[in-house]
Amino acid sequence: MSDAMNNPANSLLVQDARTAKRNAAEKRFRFFGIAAIATGLVFLVILLTAIFSNGTGAFQQTFLTVPVHLDETKLDKAGNRDIEDIKKVSTFGYNPLIQQAVFDMVQAQGIETPFTKRGDMKALISASAAAQLRDEVIANPDLIGQTIEFRVLATSRVDGYLKGRVTRESVERDKNIDAEHFDLVDGLRDAGIVKKSFNWDFITGADASESRPEQAGMGVAMVGSFFMMLVVLLCALPIGVAASIYLEEFAPQNRWTDLIEVNISNLAAVPSIVFGILGLAVFIQFAHLPQSAPLVGGLVLTLMTLPTIIISTRASLKAVPPSIRDAALGVGASKMQSVFHHVLPLAMPGILTGTIIGLAQALGETAPLLLIGMVGYIASDMPDGFLGGFLDPNSAMPAQIYEWAKRADPAYYERAWGGIIILLMFLMTMNIIAVILRRRFERRW
Repeated sequence: MSDAMNNPANSLLVQDARTAKRNAAEKRFRFFGIAAIATGLVFLVILLTAIFSNGTGAFQQTFLTVPVHLDETKLDKAGNRDIEDIKKVSTFGYNPLIQQAVFDMVQAQGIETPFTKRGDMKALISASAAAQLRDEVIANPDLIGQTIEFRVLATSRVDGYLKGRVTRESVERDKNIDAEHFDLVDGLRDAGIVKKSFNWDFITGADASESRPEQAGMGVAMVGSFFMMLVVLLCALPIGVAASIYLEEFAPQNRWTDLIEVNISNLAAVPSIVFGILGLAVFIQFAHLPQSAPLVGGLVLTLMTLPTIIISTRASLKAVPPSIRDAALGVGASKMQSVFHHVLPLAMPGILTGTIIGLAQALGETAPLLLIGMVGYIASDMPDGFLGGFLDPNSAMPAQIYEWAKRADPAYYERAWGGIIILLMFLMTMNIIAVILRRRFERRW
C-alpha cells in the first residue's frame, strides 16, 4: 500500500494512459455530436430559406384597378333587369368591357404605347377577370349602367415580371406577351394602376386551370384536409386507444397476442402507397364510396395512422408505474377501475401527443390520396354543407402541392412553395398543441 502511494505512476492524482485515452474518446464523441447537430441545423436553415424565399411570392398578387363601364346595351339589352336575361350574357360579353377600361386608362394617363386596339390589352388581364366581373353583376344587377372601380387580376406573366420571375428575354418566344407589354406595365405601375397586394384568394380560393394560374388558391384543399383529419381523429383515436388498452392491460400473453403485436409493428413500417392501394380496392371498388371524397381519404389515412397511435399509446401505458395499479387493486378497485380511473388519466398526455403526431404525419401524406383520386382541380368551390365536406369531391393540401409542382407555368411552381409554407404552419401548430397538452397534463412521480 505504501509502495502504491509512493509510486507517482500509480497515484490517483496523475492521469494514466488509459484514462487519458478514455477522456480523449469522450471529447471526440462530444465533438461529433455537436457537429451532427450543427450540420442538421445548417440543412434546416437552408431548407427553410429555400421554402420561404420561393414561396412568399405566392402570398402577393398583381392587380389592375380600373373604372369599368357596365354598358347596359351589352349586359341587359331588354333593360328590365331580369336576372335570367342577365345570366345569359357569358364572359365573352364582359371581356371587351374590361379591355376597353384598361385601354381608356392607358390613354387617359398618356402612357406611350404602340398598342392601338383594346384587344391588345388582353395580354395584361387574367382570363378569370371576366368571370369575376360577371359574378359581381349577377349578385347586384343594379350596377348595370354604372361605372365601377374594379380590381382586375393581372396575368401570371405580368405578375412574374413585377416579381422578377419573368424577364424580357424569357418572353421573346412567348406568343401571349412581349417586351412592349412590359413597357406598358412599367407605365401603369408608375401611374399607380398596377400594384401588388396581399393575395387572400391564395389562402381562401380554389384551384384553377392551367390557363389562369394567377387565380389558383389553397382554401378548398385546406377544407378537404380538415375534413379528412376529422375522419382520422374520430376513427383512429377510439379504435387505437381501445386496442392499446386491451393489448397492454387485459390481453393474455400467448402466441396470438404476440402475432398481433408483430403485425402492428410491421404495419407501422409499410409504405403509405400500399394503404392507398388497399383503400382503392376496399372503399371505392368494393364498398362503392364516392371517389375523391375526404371521407375515403380519411379512412385510408386512418388505416395508416392506427399503428402509430397504438404503439405510442402502449408506450404511454407502460410508462405508468406498476405501483399505481397495485395501489388501486389493493384498496378494492377492480381491474377495469384501476385502468380507467388511474392508469388511463396518467397516460393521457402521451396518448394525446402520439395521436397528434400521427395526425400530423397523415396530414402530409400524398401517395395514398393520389391513388384514390384526390388530385388538384377537382373542387371549384367550397363544399355544400357539413355533410358535403365529407362526401363532395375535393383535394388535400399535399396533393394540391404535388399537382402544382408538376404544371408547366412558373406561377404554379411559386404556389407550390407557398402551399408548403401553409402546410408547415399546420404541422407546426399541431406539434405545438402536442407539446402544450403534454406539459399541461403531465405528472411526475
